[in-house]
Amino acid sequence: MFLTVDDGAEKDPEFAAMAAELDVPLSVFLSDYLARSDYDYFRALRDHGVSINNHTLTHPDLRRLGADALRKEICGQQDRLEQELGTRPRLFRPPYGEYTAEALRTAASCGVTAVPLWTEEAFPDHLEYRYADQRLHPGDIVLTHFRAPAPGWKGSMADMLRRVVDTATAQGFAVARLEDYL
Repeated sequence: MFLTVDDGAEKDPEFAAMAAELDVPLSVFLSDYLARSDYDYFRALRDHGVSINNHTLTHPDLRRLGADALRKEICGQQDRLEQELGTRPRLFRPPYGEYTAEALRTAASCGVTAVPLWTEEAFPDHLEYRYADQRLHPGDIVLTHFRAPAPGWKGSMADMLRRVVDTATAQGFAVARLEDYL
């Protein structure tokens, strides 16, 4: 199974240290408007093997954008991540999981080779499963977010990481890096 983290708002040092110490393979999808306050945090994650990918500049609903705005959001974030982190991502996750054929063509035109969505969502106190059996399945992609404790987010990012790793292990899965399987 794969753990992916979106947006980039919360830069939790405990989460980063725990992920590095446990060597948890993560795939991160950043939106510039949230990540730009501290790209050093994401550079440090990258230096510990975390892959950094595209989640647009400002997190819009791509279904509502024309061609020029799509190019600005998707390709602009490709450019920004290359500028900040030295590599151009090959993965793109559309905000809200919503996209159009034009958005996919635009992403491909600026170097994206895959658009992974997700099957579960992780929170510090529970996982929301896609399937009625309430279990992980081979190849599942778990989504979570860079968030601080708040209503609906009962705990820290480190708590969320612990929950995902413990759940995966208990169900006989290992966490793998998404890019290694695409």
